Amino acid sequence: QVQLVESGAGVVGPSQTLTLTCSVSGGAFIFVSGYWGWLRQPPGEDVEWIGGIRFDGDTDYSPPLRSRTTISRDTTKNQIFLHLRSVTPQDTGVYYCARAPGLRTVPDGYDVWGQGIQVTVSS
Repeated sequence: QVQLVESGAGVVGPSQTLTLTCSVSGGAFIFVSGYWGWLRQPPGEDVEWIGGIRFDGDTDYSPPLRSRTTISRDTTKNQIFLHLRSVTPQDTGVYYCARAPGLRTVPDGYDVWGQGIQVTVSS
């Protein structure tokens, strides 16, 4: 059974880069199929899709965040990475990595989720 665990800094300064790692376990050849997304939930708001990476390595990004976001992976370590540049307090929230059968830009399409990690943008 696939399991996802997010890790990274819990506090990031304004204008800095937020970097998170999603460690994937629970089977061989994990990235041969499926879609691996990053999502977040700001305080008091709904979960929103940030972007994701396909099984072939191609990436997709939410248009409002595209210019600040890079998603990548290390298949040798079964890890997926999120880099969000030039953060502001509006980037504060709980960040999740999740898996879906294919490209999904809404939270409902993801069937396996990590536990989430709180990230606060503050000086």
